[in-house]
Amino acid sequence: MATRRRRRLKKRTRRQLHGWGAVVAVLAAVWVAGNWAAVWPILAAGTAAIVLGGAGWVLLRAHRSAVGQDRQWRAQEEAKARELSMTEVDALTWQDFEKYVADLCRRDGCTKVIVSGKSGDLGADVIGYLTDGRKLVIQCKKYAPERSVSSQDMQKFVGTARPEHGADVALYVTTCRTFTKAALGLALRQDIVALHRDLLGSWVKGAHLDTLIPLNGSGGGTTRRPPA
Repeated sequence: MATRRRRRLKKRTRRQLHGWGAVVAVLAAVWVAGNWAAVWPILAAGTAAIVLGGAGWVLLRAHRSAVGQDRQWRAQEEAKARELSMTEVDALTWQDFEKYVADLCRRDGCTKVIVSGKSGDLGADVIGYLTDGRKLVIQCKKYAPERSVSSQDMQKFVGTARPEHGADVALYVTTCRTFTKAALGLALRQDIVALHRDLLGSWVKGAHLDTLIPLNGSGGGTTRRPPA
């Protein structure tokens, strides 16, 4: 019984609200008709504002979509250009790859750059000094693009870059696309700059080494400075 009573009250309340709404609408229509000369400019201005606002919103959405598509296209073209520039690098032997990395260092202002060019170098394939005086030690890995740098590879370099060679900046550069999660995590914890294929492609295309070091795969880089 209580439930039925509540339902009847709700229906009665809705009918009353509908009735009062109709009364208010009629009164508003009568008032607008009686004051049309004063009301129509406001209605016209409001309508124009709504139309202009809607048009502006549509144009903004279209602009954002076009900008997003342009950025996506530029990113795709940049990736294609990087990959194209890497075709010649892929054709190098591992010895020539080390020499090529050394040439990139010299191009970017590094000094006293030397190439080991032999096995048993304890991870120091290229050694030089950055423009600010920091000692740079580079491990070069000429891997197929689909391979990954493993944690074991990174551990070996961690164990020699600073203890054996006194690196201020330790750079692990490879032609493969990725470092494993464990390898990249170790690099970030041990302040090793991880330069995978995409970043190497940017370096080949002209990006300066100083701008690539802070990127370090997915972020990080080195903040250690040489002693005064």
